[in-house]
Amino acid sequence: MTRSPATPSPTARPLLRATLLIAGFFAVDKVAALLRTVIIARVFGVSPLLDAFNAANNVPDLLFTLISGGALSIALIPVLSEYFDQHGRAAGWEVFSMVANLAFVVTAVLALLVAVFALPLVQAQLGIAPGFDPSQQVLVAQLMRLNLFATLIFSVSGLVIGGLQANHHFLLPALAPTLYNCGQIFGAVVLAPTKSLLAGWALPALGFGVHGLVYGVIIGALLHLAVQLPGLWRYEFRWSFRISLRHPGVLRVLLLLGPRLAGLGAFQLTELMRDNLASRMGPGSVTALTYGWFLMQVPETIIGTAMGTALLPTLAALTARRSPAETERSTQILSTALRVVLALTLPVAAAAWFYLPPLVQLVFEGRAFTPEASKLVVFAARLYFTGLLGHAALELAARAFYARNDALTPTLVALACMLLQVALALGLTKSRRWILADWRSQTQSHSQYRHWRCWFCCARAARPLMRAM
Repeated sequence: MTRSPATPSPTARPLLRATLLIAGFFAVDKVAALLRTVIIARVFGVSPLLDAFNAANNVPDLLFTLISGGALSIALIPVLSEYFDQHGRAAGWEVFSMVANLAFVVTAVLALLVAVFALPLVQAQLGIAPGFDPSQQVLVAQLMRLNLFATLIFSVSGLVIGGLQANHHFLLPALAPTLYNCGQIFGAVVLAPTKSLLAGWALPALGFGVHGLVYGVIIGALLHLAVQLPGLWRYEFRWSFRISLRHPGVLRVLLLLGPRLAGLGAFQLTELMRDNLASRMGPGSVTALTYGWFLMQVPETIIGTAMGTALLPTLAALTARRSPAETERSTQILSTALRVVLALTLPVAAAAWFYLPPLVQLVFEGRAFTPEASKLVVFAARLYFTGLLGHAALELAARAFYARNDALTPTLVALACMLLQVALALGLTKSRRWILADWRSQTQSHSQYRHWRCWFCCARAARPLMRAM
């Protein structure tokens, strides 16, 4: 007797619960992130100080993304899932410990090098912000050095997320980003301003200025790690202080990591290039693009990242069993998820074009954030929203590759798109008679080619399911 299509499978029920849980916490996180962004915008506006803060995040974010936060964490989950399933928790946590120890040491060495050469990295023509004035460049270097402390904390905390998700535990990893944003809000409300007033209540104001924002980042990173530690104890975690590059589990993680490094590195380099060019285009350009990108990421995270995060451990476990029936189940799950993303993101992207102007005006404008700043942010955000479907679906498609231990295909696509974007950005920004026109073209190309990249990945990940769609 065949199962009714309306009856959810045993895999679908926990997957749906995990997706809804993650989406709910991601929504809370984005509300906290929006509150943080609004507070910072009203205190600093679209200003050279905030440009410096945003530019200073680039290299620390690059280290975090490549080493633990994105590349290594996602490469770790399929290997850990298999070890927990087939070899037990003790063997899995041993692999986790060796990878985490290695990540921390590598991050510490690279952070030290970045701290020493921070100012040249900012000033170089191919560096972070060659268009800033000298005093602003010095400020970027100072803020970058402070940010590296948070990067060291995240080198461990980012991997803890992978360890918990490999155990199909999503609650604490989903809560951690919200606490990170709470630390940043504390920095923006208490540490940064000289006069703090929120909702009619006078709060302490320590007057650290833009440095207070970075102190808030460090506090948030500590909270991000601390909230996840109880989850490790629940799953019988035992830390091993070994580092071994010969362990088969570590070798598998590193083999998956190589292509993933190249793919995420390509994305981070395009972000560096964006700020490099924006630094030459007048005060507020870096911040306007940063805010536009943030607004697009709100629905992308709640829809695409939440679903992709819930999918990866399940797809990895099904793939590890090497059964044709399980492979077919993983294909069906991915097909359904892609359809849901399609149904949710298209209406959101369409609505954004109409409702962004009043939304930005209502939420952001006030104090240092002017109507002119609102226009810049809306302009960038609208064009980023043209790629919302692609960004959200890419979260699923890329993880489908990693679950199948194929990190090469999405990497090749990412590298090709990076070259296209760099060429287009350089060509379109050579003529700067009207800055907004140049950035409109650049940003539109960015969204279109990221959209193309996503669907190329989807087609390669599951051709049969795409035909079925």
